[in-house]
Amino acid sequence: MKKYITTSKLAKSFILAFTVIIGFAFQACNDNPDKYEIADGVPEVYYVRVPNPVSSDSLLVQAFMDNTICLVGHNLRSIREMWFNDQKAVLNSSLITDNALIVTIPKTIPSVVTNKIYMITKTNDTIPYTFGVQVPSPVVNSISCEYAHDGDLATLYGDYFIDDPNVPLTITMAGNVPVTEIKSIEKTKVVFKIPAGAQKGYMNVKSIYGTGRSHFQFRDDRGIILDWDNTNANGGWRSGKIKNSDPAGISGNYVYFTGALDGDPTKDWAEDNFSFNLWGTANGRPQGDLFSTPPASSVLKFEVNVTQAWSSCALQMIFTPWSTNGTNGYIADGKTPRGLWRPWESTGSYTTDGWVTVAIPLTEFKYSHSGESLEMAPAGNYGGLTFFVYNGGITGTSCTPYICIDNIRVVPAE
Repeated sequence: MKKYITTSKLAKSFILAFTVIIGFAFQACNDNPDKYEIADGVPEVYYVRVPNPVSSDSLLVQAFMDNTICLVGHNLRSIREMWFNDQKAVLNSSLITDNALIVTIPKTIPSVVTNKIYMITKTNDTIPYTFGVQVPSPVVNSISCEYAHDGDLATLYGDYFIDDPNVPLTITMAGNVPVTEIKSIEKTKVVFKIPAGAQKGYMNVKSIYGTGRSHFQFRDDRGIILDWDNTNANGGWRSGKIKNSDPAGISGNYVYFTGALDGDPTKDWAEDNFSFNLWGTANGRPQGDLFSTPPASSVLKFEVNVTQAWSSCALQMIFTPWSTNGTNGYIADGKTPRGLWRPWESTGSYTTDGWVTVAIPLTEFKYSHSGESLEMAPAGNYGGLTFFVYNGGITGTSCTPYICIDNIRVVPAE
């Protein structure tokens, strides 16, 4: 990394603890932001650095969008507005003194690039300062379906998907297989057709500003717990209803839940139609947890296809110790932490347009059956897994959903 060119993510963490840093960063900080007044005169910038005073020798001539920087100079309280190229920054008077000003570079890509900071004073004078704003390389966070078939349309989600007329955006699948059909490009998403011969692994997106690798693996088969082709939940009281057609599976067999649900989350206990129990010891799984990565840095993923509207109860995802067997008392005991997925919560109803991938960090497995907050379970409590559409603590509307689930897996958070 070129220390003198870009700010680091570490700089942002110091801003979060600004009340500690400010004593080192500013000797003359105004303790009462309500009394802040814009000074007369014009500002003078000596140099720009990262906000962390420990790294005050890291001088900057350019920085990435959405990074936080510190201007050092004289009479900086005279600045009424600040622009990076043609994008206006948000100024916080609590972070401005006569000699230092902390500001975050706007996240919007400039339309007109001048490589200047423009400081507008109380009397509307404009003072320029040479400083470059860098656009990051593409950030590839997720894909609509990690198990999409060749020829399917898929959507990549992330940021900085910039399609320059002279340097078009490109996507490359694992194995150096290029995407040849891109349907649409927006800054935060790209719709494209999965090419023939697409392979398992990371994807790369290249723009004029660089190349970004995906934070996921396409067709990821690491940490598979249940796929109902090679692994199943046999040995539990309910091993799940299994099929592979109507709708077509995403990769062979899948489990499905369907039946009537009441809008009142306390009324339904439809275990036969809406659950399976994987008990590690009864299923013949090796003693211990179902995955080897630390729970706090792991993500549960699965593919789901909801063909009939779902508008009540939560999908409860409950990990249990390997030795748990022959009981469902943990489902509603009020003390066993689990993840609650309620995708209908914000819209009132939920369906999907085919199969999509769901990702839930295990750090979110910290709720009771009715939504109260609990502590996340430590390692050693992940040797079994129960899925059950039940309760969730939020009132919905009566429905008869059809929920298909496949490829349940735990992978490292990346």
